[in-house]
Amino acid sequence: MDLNSLCYLGLGIISIILLVYICIKSDVRQALLTFMGMVGLGYIIEAVIYNFLSSYQYYPHIIKHEPIYDSALGAIASNALTLPVTATFLAAFRKNWLWAAFAIGLYAGIECLFLELHIYKHYWWKTYYTSIGLCFYFLLAKFLYHKLNRPLEGFFHTFCLYLIISPFSGSLQFIPIMLFSNRYYELGLFTNQAKDTTAFSTIFYLCASLVYVFMVKFLPLPQWVKYSVTGLCMYGATQLLRHVGILHSLVWWDTGYYIALSLLSLLLTEYICKSLHKGPLPAKI
Repeated sequence: MDLNSLCYLGLGIISIILLVYICIKSDVRQALLTFMGMVGLGYIIEAVIYNFLSSYQYYPHIIKHEPIYDSALGAIASNALTLPVTATFLAAFRKNWLWAAFAIGLYAGIECLFLELHIYKHYWWKTYYTSIGLCFYFLLAKFLYHKLNRPLEGFFHTFCLYLIISPFSGSLQFIPIMLFSNRYYELGLFTNQAKDTTAFSTIFYLCASLVYVFMVKFLPLPQWVKYSVTGLCMYGATQLLRHVGILHSLVWWDTGYYIALSLLSLLLTEYICKSLHKGPLPAKI
């Protein structure tokens, strides 16, 4: 384990500790839903600027066999832990703009340090882009946390449900590819196979997440029918992508894993849907 790995793992461990502290000291339902929603928002932003526009690259030196997947793991660490945990902390404890400014300055400093240590690299991205983006990101976290203080309905309920379920679906869809090379995609967006796989994985999980939300919210069918249809949709999508030459499965368990993932994602979508319809638990006297 070298300096690169220690820096990324250190940030990850600190973020997990902070998340546990937030859940203990604040309303755990609001905190976790806000955290997951901000993860989802971060994933979508990263899909655009990182996956498709090649803004920067991470070097955590954890995945040795493929630099693109190693960089993707660094992106996941940033957008699934460090930034959403900080945003949730500021929202949950109602910190003012001075705290937000300090957090933005801290992240700008860490980014500059990582650039100096060559464990992170800009292409066209600039550090001040990060600072400007975090201003809006932290404000949205405060807005979301406030909204979750009461039951959600309508479009905002659907949007938050999608934000929360999509990173779960995306992470569990892509992590086996990074670690076990169980499949790759060949869409032709990029000449590098791993980059092409990363980009299409993003499209895949965003579309799959739409299906889960649609099944739960807009399809008036018995539960067993929904699960059957979801599994069949994943199986059908897998076979279609194979037939047209986009998907290449490399292990025997590939299809079964993604069908099981689709059913687990639907189950979690149902649970989150109900949770968003509920307000916070009454305070204990």
